[in-house]
Amino acid sequence: ALSADALEGRGAGTEGNAAARAMIIERMETLGLSSVGERFEHPFTYGPFRTPDGASAVPDKPGINVMGLIEGTAETDLTMVITAHFDHLGIRDGEIYNGADDNASGVAGMLAIAEHFSRNRPTHDVLFVAFDAEEDGFGGARAFIANPPLPVSDIAFNLNLDMISRGDNGLLWASGTSHWPSLESLVDGIAADAPVALRKGYDSGDGRDDWTLLSDHAVFFRAGIPHLYLGVEDHPDYHKPGDDFEKIDQDWFIGAVETALAVALDADEDLAEVYAMREAD
Repeated sequence: ALSADALEGRGAGTEGNAAARAMIIERMETLGLSSVGERFEHPFTYGPFRTPDGASAVPDKPGINVMGLIEGTAETDLTMVITAHFDHLGIRDGEIYNGADDNASGVAGMLAIAEHFSRNRPTHDVLFVAFDAEEDGFGGARAFIANPPLPVSDIAFNLNLDMISRGDNGLLWASGTSHWPSLESLVDGIAADAPVALRKGYDSGDGRDDWTLLSDHAVFFRAGIPHLYLGVEDHPDYHKPGDDFEKIDQDWFIGAVETALAVALDADEDLAEVYAMREAD
C-alpha cells in the first residue's frame, strides 16, 4: 500500500506523503503504540538551502515525522530507537517513483517489529520513528536530533532499516560494526541462524562503499549513539521508477524482517551493554 501508484511516490510535502503518514499512524494506533506528546505526528522545518554564492535561495521546507512508543517492563531511562524513512522521490518527469524497496520495505519491517513488541513487551522503551525527508538531506532525522522527544543521552541504540526487501544477491548487510566493534558479536550470533544471509560491512572505504553517512542513522552516528543499519546493496531499480512492489521476493523479504526483529530482540536484551559502547568503542 505504501508503494502504490495512488501515493505518487510519497515525496515530502505532497498529498501522497500525507496519505503514507495516515497509514503508518493507523497501524501504530491499531497496535496500541502510545503517541509521543499529544500526537503521533511531529512537524518540523529543515533548511535553509543556499545557492553556491551563499545567498539564501530557498526558504525552510516543512516535513512531518511519525513517532510511536512502546514502554518497556524495566525501570530504566534507556531507549532503543528503531527508524525507517517513509518518504521517497515523488513524481519526476511524469513518472512515479514508488520506492517499494526504498523505503516502504523499511517502514513495513519497522511496523512488524512494533507488532511483535506490542504482543511481547520489551525490557526497555522502544521508540519507533518513521522519518520524513530522508531523500532531502535527512531532514526528518536532523530535526529529531536537534529537537529530540527524549534526552539524547538516554538513546542507547539506533536500528535503522532502509531498503531491506530487494536482496537480489541474497545478502542483507549490517553496517556499523567497524564503528561499534562491540556489536560484532551480536550480529555474528544472529547471522548464524538468520533466515537470510546476514553479512557485516559497508561501513568503511570510499564513496558508496561506506554507508555510514548515507541514511538517517548518520545523525545518530554523529551524535555518538551506537547504531546498526540493515539494508541491501544498490540494485538496478535504486532511485528509478522501476522500484515497485512486484519486483520484491516476498519470502526473502519476510526473512529479512525476521532478521531485523532478531537484531531488535538481542539489542533490547543487552541494551545496557550496548549503551556502554559510547565510551568503550
